[in-house]
Amino acid sequence: MLGNWLKTTILMAAIVALFGVVGAALGGADGMMMALVFAAAMNVYAYWFSDKAVLKMYGAQEVTADNSQFRSYYQMVKELAENAQLPMPKVYVINESQPNAFATGRNPENAAVAATVGIMQALNERELRGVMAHELAHVKNRDTLISTVSATVAGAISAIAQFGILFGGGRNENGGRNVSPIIGILVMLLAPLAASLIQMAISRAREFEADKAGAEISRDPKALASALEKIHHYAHQITNQTAEAHPETGQMMIINPLSGRSFDSLFSTHPKTAERVARLMAMVI
Repeated sequence: MLGNWLKTTILMAAIVALFGVVGAALGGADGMMMALVFAAAMNVYAYWFSDKAVLKMYGAQEVTADNSQFRSYYQMVKELAENAQLPMPKVYVINESQPNAFATGRNPENAAVAATVGIMQALNERELRGVMAHELAHVKNRDTLISTVSATVAGAISAIAQFGILFGGGRNENGGRNVSPIIGILVMLLAPLAASLIQMAISRAREFEADKAGAEISRDPKALASALEKIHHYAHQITNQTAEAHPETGQMMIINPLSGRSFDSLFSTHPKTAERVARLMAMVI
C-alpha cells in the first residue's frame, strides 16, 4: 500500500510539474510561476470542492432512506458499507442511460457514491451490488481523492493550454510574443495528452485493486465480473454526453464511458475488461 501511495504522490507531482512546463512554454519564467501558483490553488480547490463539482457536473441527485423510488439502492449501499466497515457515504443517482458508476470524496468520512439510472436498468441486483462494492472499495482504499483531484487538475491543464493560445502567452523584452503559433498548437495538443497519460498511470492499477476488494466486500466476484462485461457492452452503444464533454472525468467511472476512443487501447485509463473479468473469476471458489 505504501508503494502505491508513493507512486501516486510522484504522479500527482508530475501533473503539477506539467502545469509549470505549460506555463513556461506559453509565458516564459513569469508564465511558469503563474502556472505553478494556479496549480497549487487548483489542488486546494480540488481537495475541498472537486467532489461537489463533479456531482453537479453530472446532475447527480442525492438519495435518502426515505426515497421510495431508490430505497433498495440506498439500503444496498448501506449494507455494503457496513460489510466494508466504512461510514455511510452519501448516495446519488444520475439520470443517464449509459450504465456506469463512480465514487468521490476526499476521505471515507466525506465520501459519495453515484450510479446512473441506466446501470440500475441493465444489471440485476447481484451485479449492482458488485458494482457498488467496487466503488466502496475505492473509498476504503482512499482512491477517491486522487481520482477526483487528477480529473480536476487535468481539466485545468487543458483549459490553461487553450487560454495561452487564445491570448498569445507572454511577451519578450522587445515586445514580441514568446510563443510561436507552432509551439502554441503543440502545447495545446500535447499538454492534455500528457495529463491523460499521467491519469492512466494513476488509474489502471487502482481498478484491479478495487475489483479485488469489491469482490471481497460483496462476497460475489462472479457477479462483479458479469456486471463489468455488461457495462462494457452497453458503454460502446450508449453515449454519455457529460463524459464526452468532460473526458478527464472518464477515469473515475467503473468502465471507461467515452465512445470516441478505443476502450482497451494503450491510452485507456482502464485495464482491459477481459483481464479484469479473468482475475475476478479466478477468485470464484
